[in-house]
Amino acid sequence: MRYMLLIYVNEAAMAAAPTDKTYEISAAYGAYTDALKKSGAWLAGDRLKPTQAATSVRMVNGKTNVLDGPYADTKEQLAGFYMIEAEDADAAIAWAARCPAASAGTVELRPIWEQTM
Repeated sequence: MRYMLLIYVNEAAMAAAPTDKTYEISAAYGAYTDALKKSGAWLAGDRLKPTQAATSVRMVNGKTNVLDGPYADTKEQLAGFYMIEAEDADAAIAWAARCPAASAGTVELRPIWEQTM
């Protein structure tokens, strides 16, 4: 079964982190990604640009409404994702718990709703 691991972190705290801490975090994500790939669980994943680069799009009364930046002001922002293949929810939870964001932010785990067309 496929799962999305949505990584939420505090952008302001990450931007203010000292350079050595940034390298440490980057190395932890590199090791985590390598472990996912070696296990065969990794399907996709990437880091996202900061929320200042975001655009929110909504249809309102048949018209496109475009807002620069994120729509909601939250403590943590979506910073990246992994799409993994896991045998079951327990296996996916184990991978989410190993993600570096689990100790510094939040990892939201969601099963992918497989489309049958």
